[in-house]
Parts: sequence; C-alpha cells; structure tokens
Amino acid sequence: MADYNYQQTLHKIKEYGVVEEVNPPIIICSGLPGAMTGEIVVFENEEVGQVMSLLRDKVEIIIFTQNDIQPGIQVTRTGEKLQVPVGKEYLGHTIDPLGNYLFTAKGTKVPSTKRGIEVQPLKLMQRRRITRQLITGVTLIDTILPLGKGQRELIVGDRKTGKTSAVLTTLKSQHNLGDIIIYAIIGKKKEEIKRVVNYLKTNKLDNNTVVVASSSQDSPSLIELTPYSAMSLAEYFREQGNDVVVIFDDLSTHAKFYREISLIAKRFPGRESFPGDIFYKHAKLLERGGHFVTKGDKENSITCLPLAETIQGNLTDFIVSNLISITDGHILFDSETFNKGRRPAVNIFLSVTRVGKQTQSRLSRSINQEIMSFLIRYEKALEFSHFGAELSEEVKKTIAKGNKIYSLFEQSYQEVIPLEIQEIGVGLVWSGLFDEVTTGEVDDKRRVLVTKYEEKEFKNLVQKALTVETLKELTNNILAEKDTFTKMLGLKGAGIPKVTEEVVGNKVESLDKT
Repeated sequence: MADYNYQQTLHKIKEYGVVEEVNPPIIICSGLPGAMTGEIVVFENEEVGQVMSLLRDKVEIIIFTQNDIQPGIQVTRTGEKLQVPVGKEYLGHTIDPLGNYLFTAKGTKVPSTKRGIEVQPLKLMQRRRITRQLITGVTLIDTILPLGKGQRELIVGDRKTGKTSAVLTTLKSQHNLGDIIIYAIIGKKKEEIKRVVNYLKTNKLDNNTVVVASSSQDSPSLIELTPYSAMSLAEYFREQGNDVVVIFDDLSTHAKFYREISLIAKRFPGRESFPGDIFYKHAKLLERGGHFVTKGDKENSITCLPLAETIQGNLTDFIVSNLISITDGHILFDSETFNKGRRPAVNIFLSVTRVGKQTQSRLSRSINQEIMSFLIRYEKALEFSHFGAELSEEVKKTIAKGNKIYSLFEQSYQEVIPLEIQEIGVGLVWSGLFDEVTTGEVDDKRRVLVTKYEEKEFKNLVQKALTVETLKELTNNILAEKDTFTKMLGLKGAGIPKVTEEVVGNKVESLDKT
C-alpha cells in the first residue's frame, strides 16, 4: 500500500474533515463532502483508513492499524480506492494483507504492479468447464473424493482433526507439479503463522508459494482484508498464465472478526449476531475462483480451498452451512473417525465433491465406483462383527479386505502419493495380491512403491501399466509383472497367491458394465 503524505494530499484534494468519534477500528468524522465508499483517506498523523459508509452528514471510516487516533484531528480523502501490490517478487515470502513483508529483511523490493482488493468476478463467457483433476497426493481424497482444478471445495471439521495437515499435503503435491500456491492465514496466533512458514522453508516449498498472513493481534479490519488480498494476488498469477491454488485458513475466524467490526459499527445483528451480509461477503470472494480462459485462449484456474471449523461436527452451524451452499462440495474431517485412529480422518459418507469426478479418467472413475460401493458393504458388515466366530466367510472376507483398503488410505501429512501409485495400490489390494499380507503391512508396502516410483525403471513400468482403461486390465498387467512387483515390494514368491485371469475377471466383473 502506498505511503500518503497528509499535506500533499490535502493540497491536491482541497477538502478535509474532522474526527468526532473514535471506536476502534471505526472512526466517525464530519466534513469530506466528496467522499466515496471504499475510498482511501489519510489522517493528519499520516495514518491511513478507508471509507466504510456514508451517513447523513458524517463519514464512517475504518482504520487498518492499532495506533490511536484522537478526536479533533483532521483527515482528507485521496480520490483512490484500496489497492495492494501484486507480483512475482512475493514468491517465497510472507506478507500482510497490505503487501508489507513479514519475517523479511527491510529493503526487499515491493512490486510496482497494483490490483484492487475487491474486483468483479470474471463473467460466465470467460469460464470453462472443469476438466482437469487437482492431484492432492492424499490417496483417500484423490480416489474417493477427487477435486478438479478450479473447484471450490470446503475443508470442514472440528478443531485438531487434521484439516491443515491435509491442506499442507495438497500444497506439497501442487508445488511438485509447478502450480502457484497462495496460503491465506486469517487471524491466527503468530506462533501458528511461523509454524507454517517454517514448514514451507524446511521442506523447500516456498519458492512458488506466497503466505498472506494476519495475526490475532492485528486490527480486525486488517484481518477482514486477508482473504481478499490473497485472492487479488491469485488473480494476478492467473493472468500470468499459471494455475493457482488458494487456501483460506480459515473463514470461520474471518466471519467472527467481520462480526466484531459490524457490531462496533452498530449494524443490525442477525443469526448468532452475524451481520446480514456475511453470506454475500464469502460468496463474492469464492466466486472469483474457477476455470477461466486467459490471454492467448489459454485455460488457467484458481482452485479455492476454504477451511471452516465446526463444533462437535455440527454441519448446521450458520457459517459452515453458508459455505457449504456456496462451494462445490465439502470434505468433512470427523472427530469420531479421528478417534478411531484413521489418518486422514475423513468421513467419506458425509463428504461431497460435485465436479471432481468429471475430471477423472475412466480407470479412476471405475475405481471410485467399485471402492465406494464396497465400503458401503464393509460398513454394513462391521455391524455384524460382534458375532465373532458365527460370522460367515463372506462377511469375514469383506471385513478383512475393507481393513486393508483403509490401511491403504492411511497416510501422514508429510507423504505425497502419486496418482499412479494410488491406482496401483488399489489394484494390488483388490486383485488379492495382498491377501497374504497383514493389514498393518499394506501401508508399508505402499511406502516401498512410492520410494521405488522415483526410479526410472520402475516409473516406466508403472506408466506402462497405466495405459489401460479399466481396473481389470490394470490388474492383469500387475499379474503379468508379478515378479517385478514381488522384488519391489520385498515379498517372497510364495507370498503371492496364484490368481488366474478368470478369478480376477470375476472380482471386477462389474467394471465391464460401467
């Protein structure tokens, strides 16, 4: 944000007002007959604010600092709307919503390009159907709840259930694929901000990442600007021909600070004391995401991943239900699932992705349909597990295979699984190649696959196997290369059951009907 000089601005505009009432971050002043909503104003002590609304004979101004402004001092308008610097110079750095560097030595170059903090979303004619999958690197999400580039997917759940961990895995995956990531940290503690920044630096993920952060000690008005500043930066990179992922951590906190501002400004409170325009505030923000046509008829996307916090898994919470209705689906991180020891703690059956499945290949869709229908049978089979020895063999096999599939989904936030390995892993479990392997060992075998995937010879083998269109053919390819997979997975030859093409065909027969 530009530095304004009060005397120079007053000489140019020739119009001033006087502060009459101070109720931080809201200032009421008289005068300024030519003021516009959203216009930048500068006070006599060089502090900067923005016109919030126009009253009958006064002007309501919001300030961005915690510094005191005394009644009686003068203020003048600038004739300019709020803009923030945007540019590639911010890559690898942490900034505040006004573009000032944080945790960076003074003298670092500030971009000369500026962009409005609130702009109109691109119109329908400039948008395209979402067709490309966003690879999160999380097996459960990519397999069961796939996301598309340009999708707006809500990450929701109770506190400390792994929402941020899943987002960091996605960030790492998209960094490896060359996308730009904008991480908006909204009203968090400074130690939480530093923890994220240190994670990015330690894992060398900061060269194409920008962190836009505001702490809980900042002015509520500065915190309220954070997601809009992050989105303006994302739009700049989109126009440069990049795919961008924007993470809003989190919009529940953003809503609370906006509620504080509105109550101080004496706005009429609605449900849970939130102002009536809170839905509009979040809707106009997330509407700026999507899949667009840019210069040269190229297609680029802004994928929005807003986070929201629930209390005891209550999805009817006012802010959460608002965001669910705005976004293209939600991924629920469940406390009950978390307490069962599953990581990530995603409740598959209460999560939704509305446009992600249309981005999957035929193979991926077949896997999705088959595994999802099987997990429904698995959950029903668990209801009979208390019968113990009286269970039928079919139910026992269903429970055993379900346990191995969930073991395949087990994943730490530091681990990114390539999509090819995810499909190979599902194929190995589904075809019965892991029947002789204990549930706990499935995750270890997959780790070997991920490690071996970096080797050129094995990578070529995997890509060769994935030229097929159905899981049946993929399984047959795995069986044809079973000696190679035996070696790679560290299994003994006798440990792999003899699975004929006829048996495999029976196990995936339903796929031929899709």
